[in-house]
This record gives sequence, C-alpha cells and structure tokens, in this order.
Amino acid sequence: MKTIHKFRLEPGKEPTTLSLREGCKVVRCEYLVAQKAVFLWVQQPLSVTVPMVERQFRVAMSGEPVPDAYEYLDTALDPFGPEAYHVFEVPAGEGMAIGNGHERFGSDEFGQSGWRNNLAS
Repeated sequence: MKTIHKFRLEPGKEPTTLSLREGCKVVRCEYLVAQKAVFLWVQQPLSVTVPMVERQFRVAMSGEPVPDAYEYLDTALDPFGPEAYHVFEVPAGEGMAIGNGHERFGSDEFGQSGWRNNLAS
C-alpha cells in the first residue's frame, strides 16, 4: 500500500530536511494562502518495513540563484501576490550553499573556513 503526506517547506537559504520512506515520490507542490507557506505532497510506501531516508528540499524565490546540482521539482504561486516559490531537491551529500550561490560549498577542497579566503584573492 501507499499514501500521500503533506509537508510544510520553509523558505530561505537553509533547506528543509524531511524523513521519508525509501522510494518516495514528490507529486505536488503548492502555496497555501491560509497558512502563507509552501507545501509539498509526497507519495510514499505505507509499510513500516520500508526504511526511512532523509531528503532535503530548498525553496527559492524567482531570480535567486541555487547551485547547479539542485534538482528543480515544481513552482508554487501565491494567487494573491507577486511571489513565485521554486522548489528544488538538494542532492544527497551535497554541501550547503552559503551566500548568493556563486561561492564555493563548505564541503569542497577548501574546507569550511578556507573557501572565503580563496574567493577574496
């Protein structure tokens, strides 16, 4: 058996981490006016024997850069405002982007503190 669950995604630079069943599939993304938030609907196996996996999702506004490795899933529109919220999945093991998307990731060869010094030169 399978089911569909609804999850709230938080906008901003930090992704939302969800614990989902292995083999899950994102089926819908929508901005709900009553909650003033973006939600994700995920189809997943109902069996408790299917292992859980952590997946990360990032909500970005139009024009906001995201790393090339992020996979676009869907766009949620605010029907009463000018906002568009674009939902991306962060690949497993991907370092967190810091800044405006043009910097290096904290997990690369420069290390967490060294990447800023490299960009300054």
